[in-house]
Amino acid sequence: MKQILFLIMTFASLVLYGQNLEELDRRNGFKDIKLGDSIDSVKGAEFKKDIKEKNEFPAKLYEVEGDGYKTIGEVKIRRVELKTYKSLIYEIDVITDKDTRLMKGLEKSFGKPVYILTTDTYNWKTEKLSLTFKDYSKGELRLTYRCYPVIKMMAVDKGKKIDAIATDF
Repeated sequence: MKQILFLIMTFASLVLYGQNLEELDRRNGFKDIKLGDSIDSVKGAEFKKDIKEKNEFPAKLYEVEGDGYKTIGEVKIRRVELKTYKSLIYEIDVITDKDTRLMKGLEKSFGKPVYILTTDTYNWKTEKLSLTFKDYSKGELRLTYRCYPVIKMMAVDKGKKIDAIATDF
């Protein structure tokens, strides 16, 4: 009887683990900010500056303010930054106060992360996006959401530029 109960609990935990990453895909971003959406869809987004992603791709940095972006539960949010390429959101950075409850909440929502020793980060990854959890400073943490379809678009655009140069010889 104990063996059957053990097998049922093991199977249930495996099913729940798989569903957690599905939840990350379903949410597709942070709160109501969705990866791959136009920056125009985000209320309270304020342009900060033009940037070069990977020293190559022209991108824009925005900061978002609003009542919905002040806390995650009881954990204070210090800053929410968005990066866009061709007006599409490809990265969301959420800087928060350091609080152990944040990791516990992420694990409850998305399952156990993969720890990357070389970068000292915890990662959740799906086909469409990734979420990285890392220390930002002595008293702060950073959550980074990345959108693979928009990042792939950057690589395709780079290939088109190289092709244009190659055909111009």
